[in-house]
Amino acid sequence: MARFIDTVRNAFKIEELKQRLIFTGLMLLVVRVGSFIAVPGIDVAAIDQANVAGDANTLFGFFNQFVGGAYSNASIFSLGIMPYISASIIIQLMTAVVPFFQKLQQEGEQGRVQINTITRYITVALAFAQGIAIAISIQNIDAGGGVPVVPISLQGPLFILTAAFIMTAGTIFLMWIGEQITERGIGNGVSLIIFIGIVARLPIAIQHEFALASTSPGRVVIEIVIVAMLLAIIAAVVLFTQAMRKIPVQYAKRQVGNKSYSTPTQYLPISLVTANVMPIIFAQTLMFLPQLLGQTFAGTGFGDYINTHFQHQGMIYSVVLAVMIIFFTFFYTAIVFSPKDVAERLRKNGGYIPGIRPGKPTEEYIDNILTKITVPGSLFLALVAILPAFVLSLGVSGEFSAFFGGTSLLIIVGVALDTLKQIESYLLMRHYDGFMKSGKLRGRQASGQIPG
Repeated sequence: MARFIDTVRNAFKIEELKQRLIFTGLMLLVVRVGSFIAVPGIDVAAIDQANVAGDANTLFGFFNQFVGGAYSNASIFSLGIMPYISASIIIQLMTAVVPFFQKLQQEGEQGRVQINTITRYITVALAFAQGIAIAISIQNIDAGGGVPVVPISLQGPLFILTAAFIMTAGTIFLMWIGEQITERGIGNGVSLIIFIGIVARLPIAIQHEFALASTSPGRVVIEIVIVAMLLAIIAAVVLFTQAMRKIPVQYAKRQVGNKSYSTPTQYLPISLVTANVMPIIFAQTLMFLPQLLGQTFAGTGFGDYINTHFQHQGMIYSVVLAVMIIFFTFFYTAIVFSPKDVAERLRKNGGYIPGIRPGKPTEEYIDNILTKITVPGSLFLALVAILPAFVLSLGVSGEFSAFFGGTSLLIIVGVALDTLKQIESYLLMRHYDGFMKSGKLRGRQASGQIPG
């Protein structure tokens, strides 16, 4: 605790870092305030009575968690930053299969600017489409006793279009805030917006869990076990997200005049979780389809079967989700990390792996290591994703169980570690001690990157 206090004190001694931290805090405060500003035309009193998001393990409950409760408040930020995330994922997938985007990616800064512009256009289109769907769902909500959330006199196409336009504008504003945090704040703007939305739901989840525990004196022991499990899971996530395999890379000697210079050995790091949280997002997005089909065909044999066997705590749901995550982990890793490209960059820059011939043998060697290291990474992601289902079986509330796995835990840990590294880099430049041991951080920075 003393080290943490000293680190915070040191951080505010650096004027530039202090300004960036304050700016980031103010921007995130704007995000949280906006999540409570309702769309015009909404009966605020009625929306408070209605359980808009419902259970955290339903489709809307999962979405509501990522936007920090903005959906349940029918706010101007109801869509959150998720349309931008979806657009970015679409562009990443298209970059792997569409020659036009592959060409843009190879054009350097100019290509990156064009890709960002296309991503923004796709974001606006997705946000408006999702805004219409959410506006329709909000318009149909009954707060109880026949009281609609949207007054009858305001219901209709005009309200739907207006609400969709406002929500789309809210998403664009969040994109701008994310960019400002990245440029003028501590960095990782979009990630911090998602992070603050998830963390904002944690106090409410804890409150619900305490309320559940108070109903039974015997749950005290269970709650202690649950807290211990959560701490152990967080520790495991931290270790896995930080673990990597380092492949030594050497470069040919450079001749300058009569002297020759050799480049120190550098390392090509391959993370255990190269795909990060993306496989879980892909898999959970597809797993929403059975729930939508079950709601659509409710009352039929087909709908009843899906609603019975594809619940979040069901065995079939967990097995299918785990298999899909393992598949998408290999799929996404192949997109973001190409052994062929890495081997080619090494060859062009005079680099080689000791004991491995350049070219095809280097590509096969890297691919072999990547496959071996992706197997435990995919199994780890699958385990983390289905943990909430096992926690639910212990009687934990649905909202609190969501923090035990899946995207929530990985995003919280990942963004927190990245932010600490950003602060650490500023402190090390001014010779201050940081949150983590400086030796480890220097080791990560000195490991080197492949040129090119």
